[in-house]
Amino acid sequence: MTTVLMPEATIATTHTPPKKAKGGLSTTVVMTLVALLWISPLVLLIITAVRPLSDFVANGPLSWPSTFTFQNFADAWNIGNFATTYRNSLILLILKVPLGVFVSAMLAYALAKLRIRFGRTIMYTVFLGLTIPIYITIVPVFVMARSAGLTDSLIGLIGPYLAFGIPFEVLVLQSFFRQLPDEILEAARIDGAGAWRIFLTIVLPLSAPALVTVFILDAVATWNEFLFALILLNSDAHKTIPVGLLNFQGQFSNNNTGLAAGILIAVVPILIAYTFLQRWIVGGLTAGASKG
Repeated sequence: MTTVLMPEATIATTHTPPKKAKGGLSTTVVMTLVALLWISPLVLLIITAVRPLSDFVANGPLSWPSTFTFQNFADAWNIGNFATTYRNSLILLILKVPLGVFVSAMLAYALAKLRIRFGRTIMYTVFLGLTIPIYITIVPVFVMARSAGLTDSLIGLIGPYLAFGIPFEVLVLQSFFRQLPDEILEAARIDGAGAWRIFLTIVLPLSAPALVTVFILDAVATWNEFLFALILLNSDAHKTIPVGLLNFQGQFSNNNTGLAAGILIAVVPILIAYTFLQRWIVGGLTAGASKG
């Protein structure tokens, strides 16, 4: 008997080149145009702030300045009383933001990782605060602050700021805390760690991205808050930066370059914060969006 050996079949392997994303160049052009349009108000504000008023009046706001000057910033600093308003805003930032983030972190940890009675009801009640417009609370807040003797005081702003800041912070933090592995927390409990120790030594260090994110966003919101500060603060010695900008009304009614310089002085800390910390903001907000 003759055995016939069949030749082995050869398998040809082909490598398919990766497909290029369609519309790459057109998408880049569109996004560039949108970015330029988005940043154009800031560019116009900067150009207006560094040009003389006579040049602004003669050539219009959209023209390129013939000369540049920084005197507008010196005048705006004095008129806006920024030495006082910067101090007050900074004091309010130091007092309120760490307290708000810490309270929000405790509540978010309890809702996400602890078995508490009526936990779901508490969570929905907290998130209900996101739906309450700030405008309908002006009169009740003012009446309560006046009854407590907290009007025209930076301390009187901390309560309303906490009430409107905590719901969003809890929403972000509890979403992040839910992604923390339960095995790590259970191992700590087996070793004898209590809820406070687990929260302070394990949960908070592991949640640094989310904590930094809510800290930055809360700081920006506190720095920019205007309505409560306008209602509760009366004297110039206690005004914050947004309320201090009202000093330009009337005095700078026709001095557009001085007003632009004052606005730029007020927003420069926010611009710096967003420029250097935008990676933390985006990363913290998306950290709890997917399980990993």
